[in-house]
Amino acid sequence: MDPQRYLAHRRRYEIAFWLLFFVMNITANSITQNMELARVDSPLAGWKPWIWETTSALLWLGIIPVMLVFDRHFPIGRAHSRWNWLWHLLFTLPVSIMHVAGMVALRKLAYWRVGEYYDFGPWGSEFLYEYLKDIRIYAGFLAIVYLYRLVLRRWQGEAEFLTEGHEAESAEPVVDRFLVRKLGREFLVKVEDIDWVESAANYVTLHVGERLYPLRETMSGIEQKLKSQGFARVHRSAIINLDRVREIEPFDTGDARAHLVTGAAVPVSRRYRQELKERLR
Repeated sequence: MDPQRYLAHRRRYEIAFWLLFFVMNITANSITQNMELARVDSPLAGWKPWIWETTSALLWLGIIPVMLVFDRHFPIGRAHSRWNWLWHLLFTLPVSIMHVAGMVALRKLAYWRVGEYYDFGPWGSEFLYEYLKDIRIYAGFLAIVYLYRLVLRRWQGEAEFLTEGHEAESAEPVVDRFLVRKLGREFLVKVEDIDWVESAANYVTLHVGERLYPLRETMSGIEQKLKSQGFARVHRSAIINLDRVREIEPFDTGDARAHLVTGAAVPVSRRYRQELKERLR
């Protein structure tokens, strides 16, 4: 499978991964706990570990999208503030509260349905125990997300603007071409071949024909570099090559959609719509 085909169905693959991950985790942990109960000859019913693991997994499935939104605002990396590590650490507290409170509520409901009562125990000590586990789980999920992004970038190929003559002392980048590193090889691609640019978490994605290239740059930064090259910002998450615009489809809300000659449809917000019309004239 090539990167473009994968990216066309990326969300489905990502959802399938997390569902499979938690199903496997629930199954393995529940079987292990039941084996441990049998070893000590415990009278505890065998269905209870399955309830414990399932309720915990369901809450984490709901929390992971929240984690991703939070990480979008406080990304971790050398290019970002060191304080973001601290914000993530502080964020583990409300995450754990959501996890534990929701998990206990679901367990009480499940026990009630079979005529039993679920006792979480002393909230102080039990929550501290769960919180220490949740910190490790949060860090593990975050590591999976960042590793996945790294692998995806390497698979697609990663771009960077060249400096003239590759001189280290050159402060201003030359923006008529960029270097793409992919699978150990390097390619030069002209900026004029870019159809549009899309915001993508800590990166922007360059759309070049059917190919996508992540570039470590902010939208405002790349906007300044490309504005003189015939590009225009049309949305907080999109910049388009004006030479690629086929038509603008207006909406009653004041927003619009730019249809490119490649067939791509790019959103145009009210904030940028008038400026786009003027530049297209």
